Amino acid sequence: MLVLGIESSCDDTAVALVDNGQKIVAGARASQEKIHAQYGGIVPEVACRVHYETMLPLLDKVCKDAGIALKDVDAIAATNQPGLVGSLYVGLSTAKALAWSLNKPLVTVDHIEAHIYAAHLDDPELDFPHVSVVVSGGHTDIFLSTGPTEHQLITRTLDDAAGECFDKVAALLGVGYPGGPAIQMTSLGGDRDAINFPRGEGGPEGLQISFSGLKTAVLNDLRKRGFVVEAAKNAGRLLTAHTPETPVPKSDTRTLSVKLPLADIAASFQEAAVDILIRATLASTRKARCKSVVVTGGVAANKRLREKLAAACKAQKNTRFSAPPLNLCTDNAEMIAGLGFHKLVVGQVAGLDADVLPNKDEKRQKAEKS
Repeated sequence: MLVLGIESSCDDTAVALVDNGQKIVAGARASQEKIHAQYGGIVPEVACRVHYETMLPLLDKVCKDAGIALKDVDAIAATNQPGLVGSLYVGLSTAKALAWSLNKPLVTVDHIEAHIYAAHLDDPELDFPHVSVVVSGGHTDIFLSTGPTEHQLITRTLDDAAGECFDKVAALLGVGYPGGPAIQMTSLGGDRDAINFPRGEGGPEGLQISFSGLKTAVLNDLRKRGFVVEAAKNAGRLLTAHTPETPVPKSDTRTLSVKLPLADIAASFQEAAVDILIRATLASTRKARCKSVVVTGGVAANKRLREKLAAACKAQKNTRFSAPPLNLCTDNAEMIAGLGFHKLVVGQVAGLDADVLPNKDEKRQKAEKS
């Protein structure tokens, strides 16, 4: 069964074809990263407009790459929650139009559930149940997953999402946007133990996740060193000419003080953030009595998180660890099409009146109160 997936929940437009929920036939993605970098963050109105401009060309490209016509697909799957309302509408409206005109079933997909499923696309031997750690710019949630669409929340951040914290600290340091890759590249060669940034206590069970204290600690440390934080964003874009394969040259490294280079601050912050996530993940495996861990979402592309969490899982009585390849950590349509197949199999078909749910938790809470 060939499913066409459409993803447009935030600032990436993506289209993909996946066969029987597992085999990736074709996929294409248009990133808006460079567009939003000039603003230091995502501008919803701009994101929506760019989705409109890129959606149809991506559809054409994917069909051409797969050697098929749109009429050859068996179903259409699109993200409808959570995300930016305008961005979601572009993808869902496109999916509705295709479903109606081609007389194909429509499936709506939860973006967070799809991120979890992304690990199954690359790891066919991965079985349920597993503890799922979803870390991105907008979410830091840990679930016990017992099926493709069955996820019980164990814990989530009390304040900032992990990716949001990386973005904010990157802005403080003036090293570019998005913050995850920026911090990772800036930290290359840095001393992770240079500054002992706080990790918090984690609560009685170690399940509490909080990044606000860590973010504030970085801010206070910079001020203590006499760094003008307000001017940091104008200090230059360290990363524009570099990739993970070509590290930032030493000549590009700015020094905040004679004693401590920027790389040490970035590395120390990254280590603290990773430790917070690992503590909550291991606590979640103990609470759920589960010996399998999946980490996914944009922040799951962080090399230090992947390495250290994999080692921690192995040390905890050989808990199984899985993470999608980097291209499936960021927002993609392969995960939408893959999960869409499983929803279709169990009859979870949407009508043409399906709507977007930008903040599904808020909607659920309102429904419970009414």
